[in-house]
Amino acid sequence: MEDLQRRSSSFHVVTLGSCYLDAPGNFSGEIFEGDLIIFPRALPHTLRPVGSIKGKQQHLSFAEGENLSGTGLLCGEVSFQHLGSQYLLDALPPLLLIRYEQAKQWMKPLMEMVVAENKSAGAVSKVIIDRLSELIFTYAIKEFVLKRPSQATIFSLYAHDRLALAVNEIHRQPGNDWTLDQLASRAMMSRTVFSEKFKLVSGWTVGKYILWWRMQIAWDLLHSGEAVSQVAEQVGYRSEAAFSRTFKKMFELSPGKVRRGLKKE
Repeated sequence: MEDLQRRSSSFHVVTLGSCYLDAPGNFSGEIFEGDLIIFPRALPHTLRPVGSIKGKQQHLSFAEGENLSGTGLLCGEVSFQHLGSQYLLDALPPLLLIRYEQAKQWMKPLMEMVVAENKSAGAVSKVIIDRLSELIFTYAIKEFVLKRPSQATIFSLYAHDRLALAVNEIHRQPGNDWTLDQLASRAMMSRTVFSEKFKLVSGWTVGKYILWWRMQIAWDLLHSGEAVSQVAEQVGYRSEAAFSRTFKKMFELSPGKVRRGLKKE
């Protein structure tokens, strides 16, 4: 069966000392303890020590490397549930560098919990570390949106006080036959201002966002085993055939294949 869950993002956190990060065309410089680097997509890069270090590189647990000198790195991966995540990852730059001093309010407690769980053993700690990794990624995205409000990206919609009101309505009722007038009213804007502001802030039209969101909901419902006809109705389609065409155009997979994929795992 084709892998339906293969989109992922990786990150590094410097846990001890410092090192040089070289990602040609994106960043080249020193990163320090607590700094977080996220690669939304695969990106060639190298990490090297600041000074000369004797001996071979070692992959140690936190407990084993706690009293050693050198550079410590925590490396993680966040996997996304379906192919629609690619739209979100593509909305991000190739590399996100979050400096610890700018984000220590949330980085410090999260990293303390990560270190504590890494010193423990067992399946429970792994589950907790997975959730903490997701939180680190989520907070990093929030940091990016807040620090770069002028950059047009889908994430900027969620940080905009008025546009977010309309977006929340779309999320709450994805099957509603939304009009620009209705959404503009939710955002307390005129139809024209709302449409122009939405495109300026996100880089997307309102229609494109509604379509994208509906397909995200549809994927989740199909993956949970619901019938294609029921899913089509829940996301605003009166015709199952029209829904199936739209879904396949976005994901290059039929709704039936996504639904059957769960049962074959």
